[in-house]
Amino acid sequence: MINWSNCPAVESAPERVSGALVFCGSRVPIAALFENLEDGITIKEFIEIFPGIKLEQARAVLDFAAKNSLTAA
Repeated sequence: MINWSNCPAVESAPERVSGALVFCGSRVPIAALFENLEDGITIKEFIEIFPGIKLEQARAVLDFAAKNSLTAA
């Protein structure tokens, strides 16, 4: 399991989205990014759907997941 506490693009607060991991400064769960990518949406389409999310944030989440997925196994 990935420890997201070191990813600067992610935060969790109990009062927002029941404490789910969200993009910093938003209520958009990071799970939404992965779910949309699985459904064939591009990153650019994702940030159009969720205009509060910046391309750099989405890329930071994906980079963090890629780098940490190998060490989390």
